[in-house]
Amino acid sequence: METTSPNQTQPGGLLPALPNSTAVLVLGILSIVFCWCWIVGLPLGIVALALATKAEKLFRLGPSNYHEGSYKNMKAGKVCAIVGTSLSGLYFVVAMIYWAILGTAFWSIFSNFPWQNFK
Repeated sequence: METTSPNQTQPGGLLPALPNSTAVLVLGILSIVFCWCWIVGLPLGIVALALATKAEKLFRLGPSNYHEGSYKNMKAGKVCAIVGTSLSGLYFVVAMIYWAILGTAFWSIFSNFPWQNFK
C-alpha cells in the first residue's frame, strides 16, 4: 500500500483526506448517542475534540494540501463532539446530584434506625 505525502495528489487527481477526519466524525456522533451513559460519552467526546484540534491545526498550516470535504467532516464531527461532551457532562452533574440526594435520604432513614436493639 502506497502512502502519499500531504502535498501529493492521489490517483485520479484527488487531494488526500485530512487525517482523522472520519474518526472525529464517528467519535462525535457516538458521543451524542452514548451521552446518557456519561462513562462512555464523555471520553468519546473528549478524544474527538483532541483529534479535531490536531486536524484543524494541520489544515490551517496547508489548506491546499487536503480535500475540503474531509475538513467539513472534521468540523461536523467537532460540533457533534461538543454537543455530546456537553450533554454527557450535564448528565454527569445530574447523576451526581441524584446520588447525593438519594444517599442523604438513605442516611437519614438508616441513621435513626434502632440498630442496637437487634443484638
